[in-house]
Amino acid sequence: MPDVVAYGPVMKYDDVIAAMFEPSPEGAVSPPTVQASAARRLRDAIEPIAMHSVWSRHTNERLAGLGHNFMTSYVCGRAALLGDPTTGVVVSSFAVFEPNMLKGAYEGGKNLCDRSTLLEARDEATIASLTQVLDGEHVAATAAALRRGVEVVSGAGRPLFSGLRDQPWPESPVGQLWRATELFREHRGDSHVAACVAAGIDPVEMNVMTELYVGMPLASYSASRGWDEATLQAAATRLQDRGLLDSGALTAAGQTFRASIEDRTDDAQQSIIDAIGDDLDSVVEATTQWSQQCVQAQAFPPNVFKRAAG
Repeated sequence: MPDVVAYGPVMKYDDVIAAMFEPSPEGAVSPPTVQASAARRLRDAIEPIAMHSVWSRHTNERLAGLGHNFMTSYVCGRAALLGDPTTGVVVSSFAVFEPNMLKGAYEGGKNLCDRSTLLEARDEATIASLTQVLDGEHVAATAAALRRGVEVVSGAGRPLFSGLRDQPWPESPVGQLWRATELFREHRGDSHVAACVAAGIDPVEMNVMTELYVGMPLASYSASRGWDEATLQAAATRLQDRGLLDSGALTAAGQTFRASIEDRTDDAQQSIIDAIGDDLDSVVEATTQWSQQCVQAQAFPPNVFKRAAG
């Protein structure tokens, strides 16, 4: 497993790429992706497309022209979906990031340009980049099936999903594909945070359990969210005291506990899966192919564990 960069509020795109774009070991597989549920299959299939706005060089360079760096682009681009939120609202909605790191990125970036300029530039650059990367038929049909799913589902308790759904839909088929995958991802993310909170684990413990669940070493991926070693170790100790962790790995009880959170997350997306209906297999097949094209274009990290963790 390569070292994972700890993102900071002034992190440059090329530094992130150098740290994060090392491939996983040959033949590596993340356990949650094996015999996955329908909701998890779709999540894994669409991840690189949904995250194109974060990893695309073209989008990052466009936003750099507005004064942003990698981290402020990511934080302010998602936070803008909430309108003009306070720092506390951003920290709460993002959930898994260290609050002071997130505060630095948000407060350092939110006044670089107005919200509409940021969102317009983010949309235009991402759609232009995806249009160059994707080489496939049936984009419009796949986008329509995904859109059918994300338009019927409730936004209750899902701030980032609801904010994104309030945005106008792009006109092009590629733009609609990206927007639909991004909506699915935000819905799952909001739902996952809710499931974690209901299960009684805090943001640091969320990170630790997820990295171990997908096959990463303890305190590796979670460090990328800004948490320091002492904080991560304290979280590991709390989980060990609960019988969920032992010797840097999830116990059988820990695996069952974390799997139950995944199940609750899947349950929250079932109405989307139902609305997609018989088109699900073709949607997963097409988006898996296009996501691989994103990886090959160096527009998403070529690491199965990073992809599984989100």
